Amino acid sequence: MEILKITGLNKAFGRNHALTDIDLSVPKGAVYGLLGPNGAGKTTLIRIINQIIDADSGSIFFKNELLEPKHISKIGYLPEERGLYKKMKVWDQLIYFARLKGLSASDATKKVDFWLDKMNINSWKEKRIDDLSKGMAQKVQFISAVIHEPEFLILDEPFSGFDPVNAEIIKNEILELQMKGITLMLSTHRMESVELLCDHVAMINRSNKILDGKLSDIKQQFRPHEYKVKLKPFSGELPSEWNIEEHAESVSFSIKLNGTPVNKVLTDLMSFGEIVSFTERIPSIEELFIQQVKHESHG
Repeated sequence: MEILKITGLNKAFGRNHALTDIDLSVPKGAVYGLLGPNGAGKTTLIRIINQIIDADSGSIFFKNELLEPKHISKIGYLPEERGLYKKMKVWDQLIYFARLKGLSASDATKKVDFWLDKMNINSWKEKRIDDLSKGMAQKVQFISAVIHEPEFLILDEPFSGFDPVNAEIIKNEILELQMKGITLMLSTHRMESVELLCDHVAMINRSNKILDGKLSDIKQQFRPHEYKVKLKPFSGELPSEWNIEEHAESVSFSIKLNGTPVNKVLTDLMSFGEIVSFTERIPSIEELFIQQVKHESHG
């Protein structure tokens, strides 16, 4: 079941096309990676979902209903350009955002207390935003996005400004939110985070969608059919084209199948020595990102 469905979405700013015929389907409960280089159209798409700007054409459905202002209370948004009021205190800021999202005064107080304690920042609640470090302010911004327990949460570069320890905290919060049934859309340039967190991805480049689907399926689609081999060789000369890396008792090299059945390759390799390991190389999402963007740019 999908929580968000986008069909034929278009947006232009003058002669500049930001989005061109975008179709997306975000499964309920997924962590959905929205990828693309700077200027690809990701932020425009996120702003349209949040009803900050309107599309020129196309439709967005939220839980099978045409997206309307009433759905904003069910959506959380962490923008890349942070939107905190710098002269307000942390406590006042979070209460304000909670009330803005429809929470009662008592529920807002309970939620703010809960999240300040959970993120271990109770001691900051009387500090003004402009007295906080970038990482501290980022935690406050994250709380403001999740304070109303949205069904759909959009995180635009959520790890920006965090040191590795606090980035790990946010990563674990994302996984915990998913376990609670919240659907997340994650837009980030940190490909290692996509590998760890996302089960579905879509990639946009130059206003067009160029990839979309389960991350595991996409990786299988672009398999190079290349294997990393480790061999304990018998005496004798090994083929020079293997680009061999010498080790104490073994050699390592990569081999591309080029349509040859795996069993035949294994049989051939056994004539040269004892096979210690034979592992397929699956491309990383970073490799696919670079490959697809370059391909589209030269296409």
